[in-house]
Amino acid sequence: MANNDTIINVQQLAFRWQPGLPLVLDIEELSICRGERVFIKGASGSGKSTLLNLLGGVLSPQRGEIIVLDKLLHTLRGSQRDVFRADHIGFIFQMFNLIPYLSMLENVMLPLRFSRQRRERVIARATPIDEARRLLTHLDLHDALLHRPVTELSVGQQQRVAAARALIGSPEIVIADEPTSSLDADRRTAFIKLLSKECQAANSTLVFVSHDSGLEPFFDRSLSLDTINKAGPLNTEAA
Repeated sequence: MANNDTIINVQQLAFRWQPGLPLVLDIEELSICRGERVFIKGASGSGKSTLLNLLGGVLSPQRGEIIVLDKLLHTLRGSQRDVFRADHIGFIFQMFNLIPYLSMLENVMLPLRFSRQRRERVIARATPIDEARRLLTHLDLHDALLHRPVTELSVGQQQRVAAARALIGSPEIVIADEPTSSLDADRRTAFIKLLSKECQAANSTLVFVSHDSGLEPFFDRSLSLDTINKAGPLNTEAA
């Protein structure tokens, strides 16, 4: 469960893709606590992915503040944001973005190449291979699959590899962008439970966005992007 330690704080956020275009996001305030599991619901084109990219420092707002782990993100240079994201944030993408020529284990260990902090957290208790294997096993992917190319895996298996990659090295924040959209109801439920369990064990904050309101009961708190975003839906893929 969450405590009162705010880990993400958004104030007076405004974002548009180009000058003169309508705002994609206009959010007065959003706060998320350390260890909290937050579900953000929104329809296609409502700005969900854009919000996640802002919270992760991939994009910068035209107005307002995004404070993550006491860092004011828009004051950092692009390279500094890249390092910050690698050290502190694990992403689970909707299309998973696995590297096709790497094995499952190699895909999971990939973030450790880019983050000394996450690598040091791992080697304090295990080898990178052992930690990758532990996460995959906890996500119901067993030894017989570990060296198989990811291109030979089912969608559900690829999804769990992507989750293990995001979780390795215990990042403070895990951001998930509709990773269950291609799964049936039973597999969605099983995945959410496994992901929540791993985040809770690492005290990682989980920010999960989806259009599927049936997932709300699995989270500590649910927010509607339509409610907090004064800009309203744009119905564009870029949002």
